[in-house]
Amino acid sequence: MELFRERGYADVTIAEIAVRARLTKRTFFNHYADKREVLFAGAQAFEASVVRYLTEADDLDPIDAAVAALGRGGRDLAHYGDSAHARRELIASSPDLQERELIKMTSLAAALAEALRRRHVPSRIATFAAQAAVAIFTAAYDDWADDTTADFSALMQRSLSDLRQAIGCAQANGNSPRPF
Repeated sequence: MELFRERGYADVTIAEIAVRARLTKRTFFNHYADKREVLFAGAQAFEASVVRYLTEADDLDPIDAAVAALGRGGRDLAHYGDSAHARRELIASSPDLQERELIKMTSLAAALAEALRRRHVPSRIATFAAQAAVAIFTAAYDDWADDTTADFSALMQRSLSDLRQAIGCAQANGNSPRPF
């Protein structure tokens, strides 16, 4: 992260990362597939914990269960607080990192949808709930990156409330949906 902050993501090589971390290049590749993965280390463990939290979210409708699971998972990110803002800026600066972020979020949504289907949520509803929950998580994470002292679950609930307001606005104003 220090190297990326100092010189930007694109200008840092794997060899430089290995030297700074006092590793060989070979050891680097034992831990990461490429330098993009440095910013996404732990994504699989995060996904697994969120799915586990979802299985513990009894008596909640699909969106609330997915949001609660992601909220708990977000609290687990507290130890990354010092680098959250810099990580977000690095990802925003690189199309390669943006692509990897989208892949990771798509994988997370797919895992959530599958876990919801295992709870007997119809497939289409599970997919909508999972994708919406990941969008809510992304908004909450952005807020948290700006203030890592904020309660992540509260940020998730605020983002969920904003989404619900956005969905209900058209109906509340008497507008009917227009065909495409």
